[in-house]
Amino acid sequence: MGATPPRPPRRQAHPAGAGAAGAGPRHGLARVLSKAGLCSRTEAAQWIRAGRVRVDGRIVRDPEHPLRDGMRGVQVEGLEQAPPPRRYVMLNKPRGLVTTARDEQGRDTVYRCFDGAGLPWLAPVGRLDKASEGLLLFSNDPGWAARVLDPGSGPGKTYHVQVDRVPDAALLAALAAGAVVDGERLGARSVALLRAGGRNAWLEIVLDEGRNRQIRRLLAAFDLGVLRLVRVAIGPLRLGALGKGQWRELDPAERDALAPASG
Repeated sequence: MGATPPRPPRRQAHPAGAGAAGAGPRHGLARVLSKAGLCSRTEAAQWIRAGRVRVDGRIVRDPEHPLRDGMRGVQVEGLEQAPPPRRYVMLNKPRGLVTTARDEQGRDTVYRCFDGAGLPWLAPVGRLDKASEGLLLFSNDPGWAARVLDPGSGPGKTYHVQVDRVPDAALLAALAAGAVVDGERLGARSVALLRAGGRNAWLEIVLDEGRNRQIRRLLAAFDLGVLRLVRVAIGPLRLGALGKGQWRELDPAERDALAPASG
């Protein structure tokens, strides 16, 4: 009896609808519209559920409908298809405003400062909590925003913080070294004493990244209460004389000093 001939190699099966090798990751339709700078993700979801968005000519009502090719084949009823020009804006955020487009509790948001300005949709580049104030960036260039926020290569964020007692040199060193708070390591690039009075002091704290309430949580770990917190600079860009609630556009040199603009 002759030897059994070898079987041909089995072809790798691909699930139906699988993309070709090298295809990009999938993103939900609402996220794609937001990342294109057309609107917030919440607005995008509303447009989609209202039947205003078509993909390859077909109305899609699922905000999480997956896309691989960005805006290719996507049409929005009543909206110009060309994305608006990229804009880069700095705002002096007043205390008491929340950094969101809409607030479920009806609180005033940072977008109140742009009322009547005729700006396209701009997303905040990072956040400041309601009780904090100072320099806040906005843009409809998500690639640039990601580079600004990158903790490894992005610019440092400088804060002036008034605390409820005067720390000594040992406490300043401990703050810079950081602490583990709720299982999370919190620290700072640098901590320095700016000035001190009888009962309180101003510190300058520089962060590589801005986690949720990072400075407040770090200071609380050392029994320091925050009386006032102002972000005064992001990299070389300083708040300067910009008034409370006022905004202005960055010039190209300022934009590129924070992170080179996307093509």
